[in-house]
Amino acid sequence: MANRKQARTYRDAGVDVDAGNALVDAIKPLAAATRRPGARGGLGGFGGLFDLKAAGHDDPLLVAANDGVGTKLLLAIATGRHDTIGIDLVAMCVNDLVVQGAEPLFFLDYFATGKLEPQAARAVVAGIAEGCKQAGCALIGGETAEMPGMYEQGHYDLAGFAVGAVARDALLPRTGAMREGDALIALASSGAHSNGYSLIRALIADAGLDWRDPAPFDPARALGEALLEPTRIYVRPLLALLREGLAVRGLAHITGGGLTENIPRVLPAHLAARIDLAELPLPPLFRWLREVGGIDAAEMLRTFNCGVGMVVIAAADDAPAIIEVLKGHGERARLIGRLAAREGDAGVLYAGELE
Repeated sequence: MANRKQARTYRDAGVDVDAGNALVDAIKPLAAATRRPGARGGLGGFGGLFDLKAAGHDDPLLVAANDGVGTKLLLAIATGRHDTIGIDLVAMCVNDLVVQGAEPLFFLDYFATGKLEPQAARAVVAGIAEGCKQAGCALIGGETAEMPGMYEQGHYDLAGFAVGAVARDALLPRTGAMREGDALIALASSGAHSNGYSLIRALIADAGLDWRDPAPFDPARALGEALLEPTRIYVRPLLALLREGLAVRGLAHITGGGLTENIPRVLPAHLAARIDLAELPLPPLFRWLREVGGIDAAEMLRTFNCGVGMVVIAAADDAPAIIEVLKGHGERARLIGRLAAREGDAGVLYAGELE
């Protein structure tokens, strides 16, 4: 008689379906805490539901965005601090929605790993839920994928997907309304946000520093903790600003590519941003990165946000009122330049020195 082969299971191959189901049950309360008007149902179905009418939108344009957090993930993994990286994930998506005038409505996440570690995964999703609460959007679904052999032990990857809505006549940018002399107003970042971490990690390795060492730019905190400061979510203050009826003509989210590449994305072809670098004093983190890496000004301005997470383009006469509104909502806002006629291909013109 032929020998019978031993029965194999999915768990033998490294995939624990029961652990995945347990994680879904564990994160259901986190998702429920993000409910808002329009959110329907709960986690566990084949798709998330959202009722636009219940959210107060009768004839909107839908705006969608997706993103990840890049190699900042490796820092979260190396330090074992998984509780804030989810905020970064939400921020990178919803900040891209609000610059088009859209209110973020709902969010979905994708979490992939080689072997599911429920405690770490729950911490990540808790951060996602916190980011959704800060943005006022609902976490209505997602996907957890356990793929043995795809990722190293303890490693995982994240992707986020957000959808928002904007009234047709409120869509930004309003490039046709932009004029020479329009004001450029900067909103302060909370750090490097989620950009430039491949270079940051290389500079730290070159300097021989450990994530547990005191941060050279913030000695009261460990280096890893300081660099994991989550991306600032600008949704609530910017939506409040847009409701004021002031002459906001465009918004630019300063992500990968820095000021140099992100502001021109919302400008008409005949205009450029003229920025006074004297109004952009580098925060300690970026001064340290420039010094330890010997990075020149042009590279700094097209790699890092250099302390600016968002730029508002507005009529010059309304700039003082806009700054006051933003400050009233807890933002550090200041005038950094004006729109000017474009000269050649440069969409951003810098005056002065980066200090």
